[in-house]
Amino acid sequence: MTRSDCRNAAKARSTGSLDKTSGKKSQTCCIKLMVFIIYHNIEGQALMLFGSITAGGWVDLLSIRFVIFEEVQLPINSSDRIVWRFAQDNQMILLTANRSMKGTDSLEQVIREESSPTSLPVVTIGNIDRVAERDYREQYVDRLIEIVLYIENYIGVGRIFIP
Repeated sequence: MTRSDCRNAAKARSTGSLDKTSGKKSQTCCIKLMVFIIYHNIEGQALMLFGSITAGGWVDLLSIRFVIFEEVQLPINSSDRIVWRFAQDNQMILLTANRSMKGTDSLEQVIREESSPTSLPVVTIGNIDRVAERDYREQYVDRLIEIVLYIENYIGVGRIFIP
């Protein structure tokens, strides 16, 4: 999906206008607030991502918010299980670089055990070191925007690695 496609979809959804391909009125008349809870060890990278979201004008079209553990009074030493449950209980998408698969409380194990068809996805940054690169960051932001616009397609998938 191109940046132009995303912008057109955002405008159509926010106004409840017709979908050009199906001719049907979009199902969502407005996009509700989408909150991403930022895993504590990627706050700097998340700030760069949100800067790109803002610079791209997306905050004018979509309701997106990034929150850190401190804002929601979640201790940074919380287990992955507690963090995942907190995100789900509060309808937040967890944004992380965590790929841990070891242990009973590893994020991957928690997703496998507790994810349901109604769970919000965990979004994992494919290469945390490349977030500083503008092109990589822009690709990442485009994918995040697509997820926000079409969240109904991502409910229950468990985890999304991007890009």
